[in-house]
Amino acid sequence: MDPKAQQSWEEFLNPEVMRPRLIAASIYIAGFEALKGSIINRIRDFYWVGFDESGEQIDPKYANEVLTRNRSPVYASLDWLRESEAIDGSDIEVFERVKRCRNRLAHDLLSVVGTEGLPADFDQSLADMVALLRKVEVWWIVNVEIPVDPDFDGTEEIDEAGILPGPVMNMQLLMEIALGDEEQSRFYYEEFRKKTGGGNRESQT
Repeated sequence: MDPKAQQSWEEFLNPEVMRPRLIAASIYIAGFEALKGSIINRIRDFYWVGFDESGEQIDPKYANEVLTRNRSPVYASLDWLRESEAIDGSDIEVFERVKRCRNRLAHDLLSVVGTEGLPADFDQSLADMVALLRKVEVWWIVNVEIPVDPDFDGTEEIDEAGILPGPVMNMQLLMEIALGDEEQSRFYYEEFRKKTGGGNRESQT
């Protein structure tokens, strides 16, 4: 057998090689869907007006002010965010790079996890994706959620660096639990069991 083909098969069949690649690719794809959801749904929710007998109602301005920008809801939403100064042109370029990596993982998954390995820019793309997700989420928190909070009087300085949005926290947990070393990956599980008494119940059985 050709040495290169043999190495590819060995990597494809070796669970110690295959499993981490498959987990990493799955987390990346899930993270990209979270990023798209944040980009689209945050704006859509901003135009949400309630329910009536026909179901959920979105202000017609959403179609006129957002969806008319592009046939793709995600690119229409990116343009709305750019115009609102939530992001800039370089962030849209980041999104394109992140998307290209996601497409390769999704469309060539067997090759990626087996013969080719993860893309060379995988780690950087993953970090960029999480950073962009955080930027979008923090903008909404700082510019929309906090100002309408009745407990916020407008005199306090907002510490943006200290804000940890839910979607970002979920991504960090996924990466640390699934991709971290043994101690790191079990940390949250063990702490949760301590706080909920799970460890005590186990010791009593």
